[in-house]
Amino acid sequence: MRTFGVEEELLLVDGETLEPLPAGEWAATLHEQIEVVSPPQTTLAGQLAAIRAGRALADAAAARVGGRVVALPTAPQETTPHLVPAPRYRRIREQFGLTAAEQLTCGFHVHVDVDSRQEGVAVLDRIRPWLPTLLALSTNSPFWGGVDTGYASYRYQAWSRWPTAGPTDAFGSPGGYDRHRAALLGTGVPVDAAMLYFDARLSEHHPTVEVRVADVCLYPERAAVIAALIRALVETASRAWVAGSPAPEVPASLLRVWSWQASRTGVEGQLIDPTTGTPAPAGDVIAGLLETLRPVLAASEEEDTVEAVLTDILRRGTGARHQREAYAARHDLRDVVAAAVDATHRAPTPAPEDPEPLLA
Repeated sequence: MRTFGVEEELLLVDGETLEPLPAGEWAATLHEQIEVVSPPQTTLAGQLAAIRAGRALADAAAARVGGRVVALPTAPQETTPHLVPAPRYRRIREQFGLTAAEQLTCGFHVHVDVDSRQEGVAVLDRIRPWLPTLLALSTNSPFWGGVDTGYASYRYQAWSRWPTAGPTDAFGSPGGYDRHRAALLGTGVPVDAAMLYFDARLSEHHPTVEVRVADVCLYPERAAVIAALIRALVETASRAWVAGSPAPEVPASLLRVWSWQASRTGVEGQLIDPTTGTPAPAGDVIAGLLETLRPVLAASEEEDTVEAVLTDILRRGTGARHQREAYAARHDLRDVVAAAVDATHRAPTPAPEDPEPLLA
């Protein structure tokens, strides 16, 4: 059983005003952001417990300065982020100007262990077509700068302004990965290897594949399920590699369009079906992902739980819809943040036909 761990970037807000709160002592890259790194897990239930525990610890730390943590990928209100005054971040601010100054975004990063760099690159080459679908399932950032952007994940749009962000072409081998990495660093544009912000990459410090495409998720149970999907996708890709199946020949330029579509509509409209390269209802594409991963999910006894949570996302929408519903009552963005603070630490309220939580 592969281990998998998550890194959640959470927004820090003032407990009274619900405005982004700069509090440097718990900051990651920005004073208004806290990064929570959970220990590696082997089960979906363990991952959910780790995510809940990490959020609770971060919230307790934030409370010491009158704050709360909230699983919002973007600050709904107008705000001016404050970069941590470390030399590296000063260099980034000088190099990238407004892109860095405005980059208050919170992502969801999942690490899955691999046995070798060869296996890791083989996995990266084979999971690429499904990453836009994972983005669609996680979409949770419709508001930016005080307005509804019209996107389900505006975080992905903002993040794509970095020159090294987004999908990649197939690498073919560890040597191909290393040559691409060296060529990017050789331009002098990224300040270091940590700025190679691919949607999925080899970790620089751990024997893992790191998938970085998703928004931080509003509800802990959905975060855990998306992490489980990513682990299953890595295992499925590894099995395909061992069996000699070639990596899909989809160029990064096309994947960028697929990801744009996922960012725009989430699960509310159409996604690009990786098996055909053409639009299809989001439910059909997600069903295709589930069928692709079903053997691995069944082996880990996670199939029924994952399917139930995916069904719930399709029926009641992602975090993007939930934010818009919170805003609709009074057209007050503070209502969005207040609802998100509550959701960050609990499961979705069961629908009448679902009297029990989908994931205990």
